[in-house]
Amino acid sequence: MDERRLKGILGLSVRAGQAVFGEEGCRKALQNNAGGVLLLDAEASANTRKRYEELCGRTGHRMALLPAGFLETATGRPGAAMYVKEGSFSTQVIGCLDTDNKR
Repeated sequence: MDERRLKGILGLSVRAGQAVFGEEGCRKALQNNAGGVLLLDAEASANTRKRYEELCGRTGHRMALLPAGFLETATGRPGAAMYVKEGSFSTQVIGCLDTDNKR
């Protein structure tokens, strides 16, 4: 994972209004949108993680677990989850997450 690049993309997606935070907001985004990506902080509780895994499985969204505190550092907003809406930002996020698989 290219952490430096990912932090930049997440910050830009927040400023561009392409990010959704909070449990209710992320849940609605997962149910009503296609093609985005859910990012979950490693410090999220086991129940929260399970709930999002099940929801992503039902809706066909990709979910990625990020290191503890990464979301807050990248976006300046506390929280366990962030949804990046479909578009160029989610494509770039997925590209950053997949860098480990390309080596």
